[in-house]
Amino acid sequence: MKTLHTTLLFIFVLVLSCKEAPPELVEVDFYESQLFMDIQTSGIYEDSKTFVDLLPLKSHLELISIYEKKKADENFNLTVFVKEYFKTNTMESAEFKTDTTKTMYEHISSMWDDLTRQPDAIFPYSSRITLPYEYVVPGGRFQEIYYWDSYFTMEGLLADNQEKLATNMVNNFAHLIDTIGFIPNGTRNYYLSRSQPPFYTLMVDALSRKDSMLLVEYLPTVVKEYEFWMSGTTELNALLKANKHVVQMDNNLVLNRYWDKKHSPRPEAYKEDVHLASELHTMAEKEALYSNLRAGAASGWDYSSRWYGADDDFGSTTTTTMLPIDLNCLLYFMEEKIAEGYGLKGEQENETRYNQKAADRKGAILDLLWDEELAFFMDYDFELNTTTDELTLAAAYPLFFKLASENQAEGVRNRIMTDFLKDGGLLTTLKNTGQQWDAPNGWAPLQWIAVNGLLNYGYDQEAKEIMERWLHINELVYKNTGKMMEKYNVADTSLLSGGGEYKTQDGFGWTNGVALGFKKLLDNMEE
Repeated sequence: MKTLHTTLLFIFVLVLSCKEAPPELVEVDFYESQLFMDIQTSGIYEDSKTFVDLLPLKSHLELISIYEKKKADENFNLTVFVKEYFKTNTMESAEFKTDTTKTMYEHISSMWDDLTRQPDAIFPYSSRITLPYEYVVPGGRFQEIYYWDSYFTMEGLLADNQEKLATNMVNNFAHLIDTIGFIPNGTRNYYLSRSQPPFYTLMVDALSRKDSMLLVEYLPTVVKEYEFWMSGTTELNALLKANKHVVQMDNNLVLNRYWDKKHSPRPEAYKEDVHLASELHTMAEKEALYSNLRAGAASGWDYSSRWYGADDDFGSTTTTTMLPIDLNCLLYFMEEKIAEGYGLKGEQENETRYNQKAADRKGAILDLLWDEELAFFMDYDFELNTTTDELTLAAAYPLFFKLASENQAEGVRNRIMTDFLKDGGLLTTLKNTGQQWDAPNGWAPLQWIAVNGLLNYGYDQEAKEIMERWLHINELVYKNTGKMMEKYNVADTSLLSGGGEYKTQDGFGWTNGVALGFKKLLDNMEE
C-alpha cells in the first residue's frame, strides 16, 4: 500500500438522481488518510464496515483538516470526534420483527417490504451509490444492494409474483452499467474497484422467460458488461499472460479470473486486512496479499480454502492466479446470450462471432477445468499450469449451464451426493478451516446452482432430496429463532453457522429467494 499520508485516492462519489449524468469524479484521499487509518485501527467499532457506512457531516477533506488540527490537543478523544462528525443514516438501520404466527413462507413473503429500499435520497459525502429504482437489500449489516446476491433474491421475487420489483432490480443494474461502466460489488463507493460474479445476464434471462424480446432491450448493457470483463485482452502476449480479469492460455484462448484494481486493505475490512498482513516483511508481499484478498471478495467466496496457496492457510490466499469454474461458466453463458440477442436482432455476423466465443470457452473449460481422475470440475492455477486440489461445490456450475457431458454430470452427481450432501443440504467445500465459505457451512446460492444443475441432467430425485434437506434446516432455524439466515451449518442442524469476518447475518435476501424458488420447484414436481 502506498504512503497513507500523501497518496491521493480517486473515488467516484455518486450523487445521482435517476436522470442525472454519469458520476462526478472527485479528488479525495479519505480511504488512505491518517484519519481513516486511525479510526479503523482504534477499536471504536468491532466491525470495520460500521464506520465506512456512517454519514460524514462534512466533506472528507474538511474532516481531515479538522482532525489534523485537533489531534495534537492533549484532551483530544477520537471516539468523541467520530460521534461529533459522523452519524448513522436512519435508512441504514431499519429493523424488522418476526410474526411468530406466520409460516416460514408467509414470513418470507412479508419480508419483501422490510428488505425493500426506495430510490435513494442524496446525502452529501455518503459512501452510498444512489439508485433510481426501488431495490432489495440482503439484510443485517448489508443495507445496500449486492451484485450476485440479487440474482437469487430475484428468483424468489419472481416465484412470489413480485415481477415489478424484480424488474426494478434489473433496471438498477442496467443503470450502474450505463453510468459506471460495470456493476460494482455493492452500491458503496469503497466497492468501486471490483465487481462480483457476473449474474446480470441471468437476471435478464429470468425476466425474458415471458418475453424473449426483453433480451434485445437489455442487450446493450449485457454487451457493455461483457466488455468490462474482457478489458485488457488486446494487451495480452507472451510476456503479459494476465491483465485485469483476463488470462491468455498457451493456445491463445482467453479465460477469466477474479481481480480488483487496487492493492491496499479493503476499507470495509481495514483492520482485519492489516492484521493478516502484519507478519509479512515487505510492502510488495503485503500489496500482493491485499490484491488477493480483494479478488477473493470479488469472487463472493470471502473467504474459503478454495483460494489458499502453497502454505494452505488464509495468509497464502492467491485468488488472482486461479481460473475459477463459476466465473468462466458465467462468461460462457453471457457469450451465449449475447449471440442469442444478436440473432433476435437479425445481426448474423455478431451472432456467429459470439457463438464462436462461447464454443471456444466451453472447449477450454472442459479441457482445463475437468479432472478425469477425480471425475470433478476443479479451478485451474494458471501459474502452476494445473488444476487445484480443492473440491468445491463450484463444480456444479457446468451442470447449471449445461456445459458438462453426460459422463461428467454423472461424476459430479456422484461426488455431490456422496461427499457434499449432509443432513441440512450441501457443504460448500470439504474442509473445515473456520472460513465461512468452507465446511460445515452451506449457502443458498450454491444449493440453487447444484439443484438446477442436477435437474438439467435428469437427476430429479437427487435434486429433490437436496431441496428437502435445505428447506428443513431453513424451517428448523426459523422455528427456533424467527429468522432466515445468511448461511447454515448443514453438517449439524442443531447448531447455527459461524466463521468469517463478521457475525452471522439474518434477513436474508438470497436465502429467502432460494427457499421460495425451491418451494415452487417442489410443487411443480408434485403436479
